[in-house]
Amino acid sequence: MIKHIVKSTVAAALLATLGIASMAQAQERVYVIDQRGDVAISGTGLCWRTGYWTPAAAANDPAGCQCDRDLLPASTCTSAPKAAPPVATPAPRAPSAGKISLSADALFDFNKDVLRPEGKAKLDEVAAQADTLNLEVIIAIGHTDRIGKDAYNQRLSERRAASVKRYLISKGIADNLIYTEGKGETQPVTGGDCDGLGAENGRNKKLVACLQPDRRVDIELIGTK
Repeated sequence: MIKHIVKSTVAAALLATLGIASMAQAQERVYVIDQRGDVAISGTGLCWRTGYWTPAAAANDPAGCQCDRDLLPASTCTSAPKAAPPVATPAPRAPSAGKISLSADALFDFNKDVLRPEGKAKLDEVAAQADTLNLEVIIAIGHTDRIGKDAYNQRLSERRAASVKRYLISKGIADNLIYTEGKGETQPVTGGDCDGLGAENGRNKKLVACLQPDRRVDIELIGTK
């Protein structure tokens, strides 16, 4: 479920987690740079973007052609090298544990943000998996279905992601290694599959059941074996 374009809002936590020297340095780059000076790469081989990323800014970043060649003007990656030094190619690394998509209904009761016993058991598996890695960061993104008001769903998705973080911290994972974010109802996976099922409210059982895949928490573990 990882898209080619990683959302820029992950940047702030990644910058702190991966050891950026200073905020001034971070603002000069539109990709997250790790402690070795390399671009931080996700488990699927994509570059992590900072909050300063735009296509225009990427064209001026030393790693722009490495990370987003298909989004930049053709001339950008075929012209003479820019004054800034090229980013070193990261050394081969073992693949990360990858992305886990957990049903929010398995973690929480419907419309709630308190972890169920079954949800804690699933997060125990995540913590055990993290323990097998040289962990760099865990990213937990909460999502909701489209039932209800946008603002309420946004807050609910954030509270659920925060509950996941608190539990993982209780299992011994450092606070600064866990980044959370809520996407509300903005990233459904059901598409138009549930259209035409009637009233858009929680009392419509058919619609609630159909939209279940949208109620989820995506958890990504990034690290090396």
